[in-house]
Amino acid sequence: MTAELRTEAVSKAFGGVQALADCSLTAPAGQITGLIGPNGSGKTTLFNVMTGYERIDAGHVYLGDQKITGAAPARVYGFGVGRTFQLTRVFPRLTVLENMLVPAQRRWSGRHHRQRALDLLAFVGIAHHAGALAGTLSYGQRKLLELAYVLVADPAVVLLDEPAGGVNPTLIQHIADRIRELNKEGRTFLIVEHNMDFVMGLCHRVTVLDSGTVVASGPPDEIRANPRVLDAYLGTDTGGDDRDDEAGR
Repeated sequence: MTAELRTEAVSKAFGGVQALADCSLTAPAGQITGLIGPNGSGKTTLFNVMTGYERIDAGHVYLGDQKITGAAPARVYGFGVGRTFQLTRVFPRLTVLENMLVPAQRRWSGRHHRQRALDLLAFVGIAHHAGALAGTLSYGQRKLLELAYVLVADPAVVLLDEPAGGVNPTLIQHIADRIRELNKEGRTFLIVEHNMDFVMGLCHRVTVLDSGTVVASGPPDEIRANPRVLDAYLGTDTGGDDRDDEAGR
């Protein structure tokens, strides 16, 4: 199950805006890696190019030794890379269980797929909502449903886009516990998140993007004290190069 996901010298522009510039990042196999950076630094664009939702202009994406550059999202998913989105994507007019059965019917054969879907819902803690319409769930519960949905494919690598965003502290802890449990099984995680307490308390290493480029990567304690990270977030003068703050990436 364990696999490494990485990019090598990836670049992506939208018109005149350079969203990613020679961006090389590694999510080491079996580790939880946080991906942080100011708004507009290219985090979601990087997720999109890694999972096939955006074509890159240059560079490559690898899953282990396999080059997956340019693969369509369905193929990336089939290779063993699952992801969630910043804004949850569920079918609001289907029940919670029916949401799970959409990917289950593609992945599992036989009469046991319903039970396996229920088992995943129980793992994330929302099996008691199996018969409810997904549109009636709270925002945090929808995030749990989306995580369960991704796990249907039994991915080796899971990309989570702001799993703690808009979620109450109790549920944030619950999500962190589920991630730790899955990681103990060998799954690799790459997590975009603005909640620094969540990132620093959960991740083995943290990578920082600024203006589409990796400016720092290392253990949480090292990242906290890194002058370039403080510069990227606070705009302080630490002796680094001046950079324009370009929003919208």
